[in-house]
Amino acid sequence: MPVTRMHLFTRRALATLIPLLVLLAVSHPTYAFDWQKLGQDLFGGSTPSASSQSLPTTEIAAGLKDALRVGTERVVGQLGTLDGFNADPQIHIPLPQSLTRAKTALGAVGMGYLFDDLELKLNRAAEESVPEAKTLFWNAIEQMTLEDVKAIYNGPNDAATRYFQAKMTAPLSEKMKPLIDKSLAEVGAIQAYDAAIGQYRTLPFVPDVKANLTSYVIEKGMDGMFYYLAKEEAAIRENPAKRTTELLQKVFGAK
Repeated sequence: MPVTRMHLFTRRALATLIPLLVLLAVSHPTYAFDWQKLGQDLFGGSTPSASSQSLPTTEIAAGLKDALRVGTERVVGQLGTLDGFNADPQIHIPLPQSLTRAKTALGAVGMGYLFDDLELKLNRAAEESVPEAKTLFWNAIEQMTLEDVKAIYNGPNDAATRYFQAKMTAPLSEKMKPLIDKSLAEVGAIQAYDAAIGQYRTLPFVPDVKANLTSYVIEKGMDGMFYYLAKEEAAIRENPAKRTTELLQKVFGAK
């Protein structure tokens, strides 16, 4: 393709402009430099609305936190009830992989129901723990910084949930441990595990199996909560009817 005068002009303009922009980003490290937006501005594409750009960062931060709180409230109401986990194929907690062989072995002698009972009680433990976990989630939401907000406000529809999940899973897991221990005991999961494993060990020539029920239920329970929290976040971003507070309407209606 022949090089036209317009091509030469564009190349010279970019050659002058890009070093200046790099210098600006380096000399002002607190400036949230958006290379994607730069490309959109130079070569066409959508940009954030004027109304969203006019909102102060602190108000956007409050809106994101409000969205996560509202979403958590809805998720807790959905999952923290009888069969909230057990009857939902998206988040139902199966037996740990380490116990499936033991279930098969007991099933051969007509006692597989012992592991079916254990699986049910693992889901019951998750359901029991969800309402108490809400406070932990809300406290973690308050720890989001303005820098976090800048990174996720214009992200995908589940950006806040996924960022929150990546940052807070480890400390939340630690804080949820006593809740899950309590729930496992209250719903009889520990007794069900002991009964199933006790019968399994009476079989000849079977390998030993073990499972950390607390860690397993924490992992699967949090996966279920984050799964639906991401859906709630997307709904708040996309559906005006889901913006049930004035702040949500203002922040997400401006995008």
